[in-house]
Order: sequence, then C-alpha cells, then structure tokens
Amino acid sequence: MTDATNATNATTATDSEALPFDQIDRLAGLQAGASTHTLRHRRDKVANATQGSYDALFDPALPGLTVAERLAVALYAARLTPAAQLLAHYRERLQQAGTDAAQIEAIAAGDVGTVSSPRLRAMLAFTRALIEKPVEGDRDALLTLPAAGLSTPEVVTLAQLIAFLSYQVRLVAGLRALDAAAALPQAEPAAPGGDGPLGAAKPAPTLLDNPIKINGFTNEVLDWKAWLDVVPVDRATPEQIAVLEESHPKAKVSDYYLFLVHQPEILRQRSAAFNAIMYAPGGMARAERELASTVVSVINGCVYCASVHAQRFEQLAKRNDAVAQVFRDPRTAGTTARERAIAAFSVALTEHPDRIGADTLAPLQAVGLQPAEILDLIHAIAIFAWANRLMLNLGEPVFPAA
Repeated sequence: MTDATNATNATTATDSEALPFDQIDRLAGLQAGASTHTLRHRRDKVANATQGSYDALFDPALPGLTVAERLAVALYAARLTPAAQLLAHYRERLQQAGTDAAQIEAIAAGDVGTVSSPRLRAMLAFTRALIEKPVEGDRDALLTLPAAGLSTPEVVTLAQLIAFLSYQVRLVAGLRALDAAAALPQAEPAAPGGDGPLGAAKPAPTLLDNPIKINGFTNEVLDWKAWLDVVPVDRATPEQIAVLEESHPKAKVSDYYLFLVHQPEILRQRSAAFNAIMYAPGGMARAERELASTVVSVINGCVYCASVHAQRFEQLAKRNDAVAQVFRDPRTAGTTARERAIAAFSVALTEHPDRIGADTLAPLQAVGLQPAEILDLIHAIAIFAWANRLMLNLGEPVFPAA
C-alpha cells in the first residue's frame, strides 16, 4: 500500500547520542559500535518507529486482545515463517506471561488444533493465511474474526500485528545478512551507482501515458474499500484526527487510514516507519525503492500496492519499461544488471527470509550497491511485507469505471 508524506518527515541522524534498547538490534545480533549497527541507526526514524511499533503492539494497556493472545499469534507466525530468533523470543515472552507450557509447545510446533479457545484458534487460522499466502486472506477469511467474537478494533490490532511480524522477520534476516557480509574480507568495491534507473543506456521505455495491464496488475489509479466499518471523521477522537493528519495528506478521506485508525497509536508508529523508509534522503535512489516495492507487491499479489508504486516509479524514473517487466515476471525483471539484482533480492527476501545470508547480498554488491543502499532496500522490502498484508486482507481495490 501507499503512505505518502513530505520528505521532511524522514531524515537521517548521527550516531553521537546514546541509543536506547532496541529489540531489532538484539534479534539481529547487532553490537553497538559495529558497522552494521552504526549504519542502521543513521536511519534513526526507521529504528525508532520499528521499536515504537513493537511497543505499541505488545502494550499491556492496549484494550482488546490480551497480551497472551498477541504473543501466541507472534509465536505461531515465527513458527510458520520460519524464523528461529523470533520463535525463541516469543516463546520466552509467552513463558514469562504465564501461558500454559503445553499450549506454548503446541503452538511452537504448529499444532494449533489443540488450542482450547475457539477465539484464539480463529486468530491463528487467520495468521496462517496472512503469513503463508496473504493473497488468500480474502473477505471470507476476515469475516471469520467477527464471527469468533472479535470487535473491529481487535481485528485491526490482529492484522497490524501479523503484518508487523512479517516486516520484523524480513528486517532481522536482512540485517543479519548485512552484518555477516560486513565481517567478510572486502573485495575491491564496485563503482557506486552502477547502471541505475537514471544512469546508462536502456531499452526504449514504454510510453508513460499508455496504461499497462498485465497478469491482473495495472499502473492505473485505483481506489480501495475496507470490508469492515471505518471510523467516521466526524466521530473521530482528537488523537485519531492527529494521527490521520500525521500519516497522509488524504488520510481523512481514505478507507485504509480510517479503518486502521481504530488503533491510533499502532497506526502512528506504522506511518512513521513507512514514511521514513520510503522518503528519507540519501542512500538508495527513491526510484529503486519504488521498484523493489512494486516487485514485492506483485510477488504477494497486491494489485492495489503494485499500481500505486508502479506509478511512483514512473514519476521518479520518467519511464515504465521496468514496470511492465515486473508485471510480466518479477523474477527476471529489470532493464539493467543493477535493476535485475534489486528485483531478484526483493523476491528472495520476500519469499524465503530464512534463507538470506551474506552470499545473497553478493549480486547487489557486484552491481555497485553500497551498504547504505542495501539497508534501504531491506527496509523497503520489509515494509511491503507489512503494507501488502494490510491492503490484501482488510479490503479490496476498486477499479476505474469502464
């Protein structure tokens, strides 16, 4: 999906100030003072909003889903992905919460049929759909949650949690790979920039005013409609209004934001992370971030997200040849070696975060991507694991009238 705001909402920072505890640093094994840790915290808005999202999603004061229910969902998501570090983390947290040991082990083993609570079983079934194949988390899947007794704000919490976990696991995997690569003997660095989107000669672009429709994907402007009740603006609380205004210039007329604002603090942190990832200056070219976002959206089957970020790529790169390639086959897309490496890594981290290692980054390094660019790429891929799941599982795209 798309969250847009001015680039002034996303900045980099120095490392001079002491950093607070950070859950991602711990899960990724990043040591203070090491190059990957230093690099990551130059994107302080991303790091802070990621920690803020974790804190908001597991806040004991958050009404609705119990902390034990949220941790059970997290444990099951880690089991399904799979993600060993997250599995250990959420198992430990459930133990600390006093959850029955037999239930913890059943969820950790994937044997959720023995879970006694019908409400929790429904939540875990929805978790499986979103983790394994988010495109199958359709309206019928969503409606099983109200049928199991979940209120709309509880549905929002659950959807945001599962989507955040999808982001968290890919971010941790990417950072661990980046840290491992930094420890290897460094070859002669490739020239920065390579043959990027605005660089060397490329095939003739498709006409920008010619709509692309391939394999069910399009670069046309689409709308989006929520499947459950949204918050009417005239009934929103002052906090909800403030979060809408922070999140997106058109949030007050968007079903997406008006649905997610049922849980305003979670939306606040998610919007801050998204905007910092997609609009921060420096690092990877914004057009390349949009290319990666489009690849991830096509792999996940998110027609709405693919349309928005295809448009953004076109606006930034002034061409849409790569968009047509992504719609045809994201695994072979790219008009240059650099674009092909970006697309291939986007597919790999999206589909198999458990298989990402230093060797997976070698093709990116070979075409000239520097560590700061690779970090931005990891962020873009991870945030669309989050965005796609929300857009696919909470509503549907609305196509232009014929």
